[in-house]
Amino acid sequence: MTNSLKWSKLYLFFVFVLLYLPILYLVYFSFNEGGTMNEFTSFTLEHYSNVLQDQRLIQIVIHTLLVALISSTVATIIGTLGAIGIHFVKSSQLKEALLNANNILLVSPDVIIGSSFLLLFTLVGYQLGYMSVILSHIAFSIPIVVLMVLPNLEELNQSMIKAAEDLGANRWQVLSQVILPNITAGIFSGFFMAFTYSLDDFAVTFFVTGNGFTTLSVEIYSRARQGISLEINALSTLLFIASLLLVFGYYYISQYSRQMHKKKKAVTGK
Repeated sequence: MTNSLKWSKLYLFFVFVLLYLPILYLVYFSFNEGGTMNEFTSFTLEHYSNVLQDQRLIQIVIHTLLVALISSTVATIIGTLGAIGIHFVKSSQLKEALLNANNILLVSPDVIIGSSFLLLFTLVGYQLGYMSVILSHIAFSIPIVVLMVLPNLEELNQSMIKAAEDLGANRWQVLSQVILPNITAGIFSGFFMAFTYSLDDFAVTFFVTGNGFTTLSVEIYSRARQGISLEINALSTLLFIASLLLVFGYYYISQYSRQMHKKKKAVTGK
């Protein structure tokens, strides 16, 4: 048992090294004064300065953040209501079918989803651009939110809902005062996951952008195709740091929500 645990830790360490070493290599050369990634000459912040002075890039960053914020907010609302609807479906067969339909979207390749959206927008004559990207991001974020909210609904004490109904609460009061406060952790988790997926998405966004509109992931891809530039390293490093901040923010918020939930249970005795 001890040897098995030792090898599993070693394997996990190897996986993390394999994943993070290329990123650290990229970050390291983002401070290189030389124009290549072959040899580190001296330390400089010039590449970061160039990124921050690039007005077009700043505009793309703003567009990317707006798309992520709008799409994740809308997806969280729809996904939360969808998860509640799935949870309270009485037919086990229908519930299973809905869960499978949701999971299929999660495991489907991004290329298939992106090309499907492109065909859909082309068939209906919808112009590609800002709104097509937002609609696509909302669509692929909803299953993520549903998956994050459902476990909290499974842990929900059903007697609380029955008690609220017995006391005369209508459906809106049950939803707003009983269900939603008890699944807050799942809602926040779904929002952060949807926000992160939207920021990082490339494949779907690549298919549905148009009219000069682009996001950071597509912009980085376009610049990388033109040749090696350490500004790409600097930009990627900034994105990596932003992703880390989001992960830590999500972790602390989820921990805080769990602690508040435990305190509430200790007070109520349920």
